[in-house]
Amino acid sequence: MTWVLLRGLMREQRHWEDFPARLAATYPEERILTPDFPGNGSRWQETSPTRISAMTDFLREELKRENADQQPVSVIAISLGGMVATDWISRFPHEVRRLVLINTSLAGYHPFYRRLKPENYPALLAQLWQRQPAQRERLLLSLTSQHHQQNPAVLDRFSSYAQEYPVTRKNALRQLSAAIRFHAPRQTPAVPLLILAGAKDRLVDPGCSLSLAQHWKASCAVHPDAGHDLPLDDPDWIIRQIRQWMSPP
Repeated sequence: MTWVLLRGLMREQRHWEDFPARLAATYPEERILTPDFPGNGSRWQETSPTRISAMTDFLREELKRENADQQPVSVIAISLGGMVATDWISRFPHEVRRLVLINTSLAGYHPFYRRLKPENYPALLAQLWQRQPAQRERLLLSLTSQHHQQNPAVLDRFSSYAQEYPVTRKNALRQLSAAIRFHAPRQTPAVPLLILAGAKDRLVDPGCSLSLAQHWKASCAVHPDAGHDLPLDDPDWIIRQIRQWMSPP
């Protein structure tokens, strides 16, 4: 089996930190892929799509090269990555075996002020104009992490990623536009689905995950003190939830 891990807005594969390694230790016989979307990470010089469907199409073409046997994959997706995964399973459900969504919100299910908490608008706008990577990452960590927002080692790593592969202001706006414009289909996903959320998410109302689980009758778990970047705050908790979900008593 192949796992595909999808990151969110202005994030790249290295922001998973050691989560892929921990997942690999749990499922040693399975392959783990962590593709970057255009405009992020190693693809920072490419132009980000302004539609989620275009990101999905890019991802599928990438996986045709990486996933030679073309077997259905298992997907773990956070935030904007969850929108891509939702579009993917709605259009090509036979390509996905199972899906784990983390702190995802979707237009059509949630109002804009729950998808992105209004108190964060000024800080996010300031982030787009901030040229110093360390200052940008300090702000983003303060919004997305509860356990590492004051961790200098994490800040140093994330700042170095931003210096090596900087997300341009243009691409950040294009990704934000894609997220705002995406409307999820109303039908319930036709694959096994686990929804996870951090109760202390400062960026997105965790109630969005709960209401999605209710609408889609999906399994759901909420971490009591993690933030938006749940894989950073508590990767082992995510893996425990996945193991319990995949191997029910």
